Amino acid sequence: MPKKRSGGGLSPTQQAAKFLGVSVLAGAVLAGIALPAVGALGLAAKGSVESFDELPANLKTPPLSQRTTILDADGGMIASVYSRDRTVLELKDISPYMQKAIVAIEDARFYQHGAVDLKGILRALNKNAQSGGVSEGASTLTQQYVKNVFVEEAGDDPTKVAQATQQTLGRKIRELKYAIQVEEELGKKKILENYLNITFFGQQAYGVEAAAQRYFSKSAKDLELQDAALLAGIVQSPSRYDPVNDEAEATKRRNIVLQRMADLGDVSQQEADAAKKAPLGLKVRRPENGCITAVEGASFFCEYVKHVFLNDPVFGKNREARAKIWNRGGLTIKTTLDPKSQTSVQASLKQHVYKSDKVAAAATLVEPGTGKILGMGQSKPYGSGKNQTELNYSVDAAYGGSNYGFPTGSTFKPFVAAAALEEGRPPTQEYSSPYQMEYPSPVQTCDSKPWTNLRGEKLENESESEHGPYRLRKAMELSVNTYFVQMIADIGLCPVVDMTDHLQVRQGNGDKLPERPAIALGSVGLSPLTMASAYAAFASRGMYCTPVAIEAITQKVGDQEKSLEVPKSTCSRAMSEKTADTVNSLLQGVVDSGTGKEAGLTSRDSAGKTGTTDERRNAWFVGYTPNLSGAVWVGSATQKVKMRNIYIGGEYHDLVYGGRVPGPIWRDAMSGALEGKPAEQFHTVHIPDEDEDGEHGRGDEDDDDDHGRGRGDDNGNGDNFIGGLVGGANDGGNGNGGGNSNGGPEPDPSFSIPEGFWRGQSNGNGTGGRG
Repeated sequence: MPKKRSGGGLSPTQQAAKFLGVSVLAGAVLAGIALPAVGALGLAAKGSVESFDELPANLKTPPLSQRTTILDADGGMIASVYSRDRTVLELKDISPYMQKAIVAIEDARFYQHGAVDLKGILRALNKNAQSGGVSEGASTLTQQYVKNVFVEEAGDDPTKVAQATQQTLGRKIRELKYAIQVEEELGKKKILENYLNITFFGQQAYGVEAAAQRYFSKSAKDLELQDAALLAGIVQSPSRYDPVNDEAEATKRRNIVLQRMADLGDVSQQEADAAKKAPLGLKVRRPENGCITAVEGASFFCEYVKHVFLNDPVFGKNREARAKIWNRGGLTIKTTLDPKSQTSVQASLKQHVYKSDKVAAAATLVEPGTGKILGMGQSKPYGSGKNQTELNYSVDAAYGGSNYGFPTGSTFKPFVAAAALEEGRPPTQEYSSPYQMEYPSPVQTCDSKPWTNLRGEKLENESESEHGPYRLRKAMELSVNTYFVQMIADIGLCPVVDMTDHLQVRQGNGDKLPERPAIALGSVGLSPLTMASAYAAFASRGMYCTPVAIEAITQKVGDQEKSLEVPKSTCSRAMSEKTADTVNSLLQGVVDSGTGKEAGLTSRDSAGKTGTTDERRNAWFVGYTPNLSGAVWVGSATQKVKMRNIYIGGEYHDLVYGGRVPGPIWRDAMSGALEGKPAEQFHTVHIPDEDEDGEHGRGDEDDDDDHGRGRGDDNGNGDNFIGGLVGGANDGGNGNGGGNSNGGPEPDPSFSIPEGFWRGQSNGNGTGGRG
């Protein structure tokens, strides 16, 4: 048995024998002779080498992964994302110095030999035998290109990458056969072009253009001699010759390349010597990848676009297929994002809520009649650091949002009103609306089993001065809880659920809404995008359009570009024009003289609804004009912060209301987005005013709290619980809410919770909707 060297490697004699085997194999391949699957020169175990003739005839070359560019509606760049940073160039756009340098150091006889360089093999064999190791390889540049194709096909799968780079005779055979094919089909110039585009240059840079930009902040066509020599030298070992981390080693390697170019006559010795004396001249541009680099705070919108691509079947039959296209890149994605609207959203959020505040804010703007998302942002920047988040508070969990959305409070009440109007109830509908009442029972659901209040649970209004009878208009302006619960009892739960189905109102986790009377008070967690899209149907006179973020996509494959199909907004009638016009009239009253006065726009028609949930864990304003709809949420993603005696955006608030914090954010965001656009008017209907004798109780414009108030646990029990109406059953602390009409402290009535009401993600106490 041959002896091994003390270092554990093969002896010089064994190295020579092994390399001789490779050279014989190369000759066999060139001759087209079939090699057996086993026993080739004793170098391969059974099954490790395929018969040469059994290999597929054609090398499958996947499109090279490249960066994807995401654009706004005006064509401005939002962000660049990539699995591998690469921009494919034609050879004419690559510096001649670069072409010569890579050939000189990697395969000096590239233009003289075929797919396999037998002279190079013999030279390497002799040198390796003399050195007692493998100090020089013999792979041609064509063979290296083939290996890189295998690596590219493997993608980010570590097992496939290992298989593509393993040092086995079987892989060598495959490389050799495909190298022959590539030489015949492509020719030298195309092979060189492909090699320079596919190879890895370190620092996350794939291909020479990305490398030139990374190290020198210039294009590959502008590389000078010393620049080209540096990049060519990196290829052999990107980590060892990394000029960013080891300038001295990189300089030595660069100078070896320069001397090699001089020896081959690619440049004069004088030119090479001058280049050796030149500094590296690095002007490093750090990798800028992903949505975190998006402009104007559009990182969350950028991430939403990515989730849309990965979730929508229009881009592939399953998520794996869609992810493969996304990771391959080369896409130019034109989105619906309006730069003016996005700038306005971010400016308003920044002004009213600081990133260091205990609470966060999110805002989304949608265009009625088209479903286009024009703006999406939040107060805490995208990221994983302090005062940052990677959760998109504006969207559902499937698109990068929170698990359940956020309870919406009274912003849900317009859906109840719309359902009642569709059922034929008049806009003058009146209910007794007492200050406090038991949940009505039984209440008809969509199936045969009605909802029943088995335990006699109660709810109440903001203050004792709020009691009816009320008509719909005044009840909406004052956000009277008992009115809307009576309305649900009158029409049943099924018309409300049907209405929200038509408006595609789903919980943040994608589930349908529960059939319980308390949904009238906004106890269910929804997302700002869901709310903005649903309210847009009121603005467009009853037509609901699914939200869309992508206008068009082109994909570059090789030298060709093709257009991809993109998801389109689907518009359908959610309610009659008369119903929508009536809701518009009702919600105009909210911003004119109700709880949303601080949000109203002075220069154009606007309508909307405020919402504040139990214990002030969430505050909302959702509103619209005829040509723009927007939703603003303020609160804690963990639902742990009760917004009392709190500073938000540098301003102190003893109690936070939907009209006080979200309202001004909405007003300023909408004002900037709509600047210069036509001031369109709503279609409205005349709703008779109540007789003076019919008005019972007045509420301050801040009386925005839909109180089904219970006792909460100030120690945080169940604070992650999203979707309930009130605090939990543990008497750890009182869940006090908003002030009464006289400006006094918020009452803290106690009442029990309807059986089966709790919904959320923990077993503890919860918060829910008041409005």
